Formats: sequence, C-alpha cells, structure tokens
Amino acid sequence: DWAIIQELAQKLGLGWAYGSAEEIFEEIARLSPSYAGISYGRLEEEGGLQWPCPSPDHPGTPYLHKDRFVKGIGTFTPVEFQPSAEEVDENYPLILTTGRNLYQYHSGSMTRRSAGIAAFKTEELIQLNAQDAANMGIEDGERIRVSSRRGEVKARVQITDKVPPGVVFMTFHYKESAVNLLTSDAVDPVAKIPEFKVSAVKVEKVAS
Repeated sequence: DWAIIQELAQKLGLGWAYGSAEEIFEEIARLSPSYAGISYGRLEEEGGLQWPCPSPDHPGTPYLHKDRFVKGIGTFTPVEFQPSAEEVDENYPLILTTGRNLYQYHSGSMTRRSAGIAAFKTEELIQLNAQDAANMGIEDGERIRVSSRRGEVKARVQITDKVPPGVVFMTFHYKESAVNLLTSDAVDPVAKIPEFKVSAVKVEKVAS
C-alpha cells in the first residue's frame, strides 16, 4: 500500500522516494515524540512496545494512565444538556440506532467475500424489541420497512430483548439495506461527529 501511495504522490510532484515501510516508520519516529524510541530493530528484539515510548532506552508504556493522568489532574468541563437533533413524534415514533455485528466489517466489502464469514450472517436482520413487535403485529423473520424523513430500507426482522422498547437497531454492513439512507446529517456542534446513532423512524410490515 505504501508503494501505491508513493507512486500517486510522485504523480502529484511530491518526489517521495521511500525504499521500504521501515523507512517510513523511521520518519514517523523522528516526527512523533510518542514513537521516538520505537524502531524495527527494537520491535524484533523485544517482541513489541507500547507507546508512548519517547526514547531508545524507554521501556514503553503498557498503562498510559495507570497511576495518574499524564497531564496531571483530570479536567472536568460542565456542559448543558442538548437534545438530539431529531426526536420521536406521531409520524416517526421509534429511534433508530446503528452499529456493527461480530461477523462483518464496515460495508462488508472485504468480509462478505469470505464464504466462511458469510455463513454466520448472510443478511441484515433489523432488531426490534418484542414489545414493539407485538404492538405492531410483526412476527420474527417477517420482512419489514424502516422509514425516516430521508428514505426507507427493507429487510427481515429479528425480534429480541437486546434492544429496549422504542429502539430499532441496524448495522451498516449490507448494501441491500443501506441504513445510512435513513440516518440524520446533523452533527455534534463541538466535535462535528455525525449523529448516526439517533434518527426518528417508523416501522411497517411489507406486504408479501
């Protein structure tokens, strides 16, 4: 990968001329104090080092905050509660939150190529609490539609007590049920992190 990136950089006129991944790591160690004491030689000899490792004679830092915070006493910053950008209402009475399952990685572009991994979970299963499912007359394994103000996706449902009432859980591993068609584009005002974990949705049975 580094060679591909270097070739691209050369096409852009940057003149990179690394000969190996080790040379790149040596540059990282020169420029980043927390890596300054780590080298390929030490890694091969010692079998591993934890950063920060600021000098060649430093043993590494297995526990970064074992006895105290590196910067000293922890700083607490009070903040005012701010509700999510999107809340439930009559039209969208459930909260959708997104995440991962154990067997896939991100969009599944790599893991779904593996027959061994795919055998564990071949499709998206929308997780719905048993109480909500009963209220809507939805049975385990049925195809349902999840809709937000931005779009809709369809998949089979898995009724479970792993999600609380009022919550729908979906992963983002399956292009056939692209959950980010539903999610909000609101961001945290300070960190600018997208609010993918909270989107108001409704759930409906799909006619067979």
